Amino acid sequence: MFFKPKIIDTLQQYTLQLFIKDILAGLIVGVVALPLAIAFAIASGVSPEKGLYTAIIGGFIVSALGGSRVQIGGPTGAFIVIVYGIILQYGISGLVIATFIAGIILIIFGLVRLGAVIKFIPYPLVVGFTSGIALIIFSSEVKDFLGLTMGAVPAGFLSKWQAFGQHIASTNIYALALGIATLIIIILWPRISRKIPGSLMAIFITTIAVQFFHLPVETIGSRFGAIPNHLPAPIIPEINLSVVKALIQPAFTIALLGGIESLLSAVVADGMIGGNHRSNTELIAQGTANLFSAIFGGIPVTGAIARTATNIKNGGRTPIAGIVHAITLLLILVLIGKWAALIPMPALAGILIIVAYNMSEWENFVAILKGPKSDMLVLLSTFFLTVLIDLTVAIEIGMVLAAFLFMRKMIQFSEVNLLPKDVEENDKEAIGNFSIPKDVEVFEISGPLFFGATYKFKDAIKLIEKTPKVLIIRMRQVPMIDVTGIKTLQEINKESKHRGTKLILSEVNSEQVLKELQSARLLFAIGKANVTESFEAALKRSKTLLSG
Repeated sequence: MFFKPKIIDTLQQYTLQLFIKDILAGLIVGVVALPLAIAFAIASGVSPEKGLYTAIIGGFIVSALGGSRVQIGGPTGAFIVIVYGIILQYGISGLVIATFIAGIILIIFGLVRLGAVIKFIPYPLVVGFTSGIALIIFSSEVKDFLGLTMGAVPAGFLSKWQAFGQHIASTNIYALALGIATLIIIILWPRISRKIPGSLMAIFITTIAVQFFHLPVETIGSRFGAIPNHLPAPIIPEINLSVVKALIQPAFTIALLGGIESLLSAVVADGMIGGNHRSNTELIAQGTANLFSAIFGGIPVTGAIARTATNIKNGGRTPIAGIVHAITLLLILVLIGKWAALIPMPALAGILIIVAYNMSEWENFVAILKGPKSDMLVLLSTFFLTVLIDLTVAIEIGMVLAAFLFMRKMIQFSEVNLLPKDVEENDKEAIGNFSIPKDVEVFEISGPLFFGATYKFKDAIKLIEKTPKVLIIRMRQVPMIDVTGIKTLQEINKESKHRGTKLILSEVNSEQVLKELQSARLLFAIGKANVTESFEAALKRSKTLLSG
């Protein structure tokens, strides 16, 4: 079954002890999510309450319908760059529609069972774009961290830093002090308590300091006004063909990144609890969460790795914890949401700088740089394209580059050799251990016979100086074959018949290869008697053909 929420399984064996643990974990995660939801929304270019709407609506649906026992859904730092870019180009209404379409795409991904495929995104590519996003997030927070007096921050990375340099003299010392204090509190607070999040304590302390000492720094209220203490009325966005054409690319980017991040988070969670998530169910849940987030004016939803880990560490073991987290945020919004307007912007900037550092994966980044050159090339290409051009372009080019480099490796592993008859090898099945008739030539293919490696086959065939009466092609080490490989064998068979050479395929032991040969009717063309399971049988068949 491609859609079966984990909550169905967990409730069948639910206990009071699990319920108590889930309640406590949900409360803690809800408190942890509060400053992050606000910070992610502001950094994305939307008003702070939209981050809360996203965490409440999206978080509830991801837990209620998801394929993971402990996944926590909501806004994440990975989407900041995408959302900010969409708003610049298409406005808030464009973001809502793109998020809605992305939800539909994610549901389709789940229905056609692409969950297992999305998980196999090359690791260097993931590290490349997450590190690039981390650098962009850090760059986006410099203005508020330093309290710079300047206009709108330029969108481009280089122009952004150029603008910072031009306005560095306008640094607000109070803002800088609050930003540094936020970093220190978040870093050192775990030594005092791990139950209360350092980010929440940083906001609490800096907000009191600003109000008590009347510090001249910008707050959420001074920039955005009051925060509503209720959820908005649902509005289904109007979508037509022209809108879909305009927004399909950003929507697909949201869907792809959301799918990747949510499934990575689910995999990490599985490792922490020894579980096994349902990837297609998770994609359908993520898609549904994005649909409803858009309907309630929110931003993209995905699985949040840090909040999921917090849930697990605090005892959460079923989707009830995630549902409690969403309800906790709703109660905070209703009861004390208006007080969030007092939070100073430098404190939120400090929180996001910590988020950017944690996202950067600098240790993995350095490790990949020390690894194979192909992985390093994918990493650096994706990183610089994300930072300097666009995340969508980075993922597209990164995937294509990774695919080409993978094919290059496969080509290097594929070999086609004309085997000399006097070779003695340790391999019992090696040609040197058999008596090869005079008019028989033997080739051996090692590795996959696909479009990237067929040229080796064609070049090797040219090494035959004298046309043999029988040509044996050993395929004992061919695990797979594609259409191009089939076509090449068909050409070899046709050329062999033209020259009066009998073709034998020896040791076709791979089920995939045998199935493809049958589908292409190549077994019929060559003759079933000329496709043997062993090299010994191939030699016996060649002697029959020579005497015939």
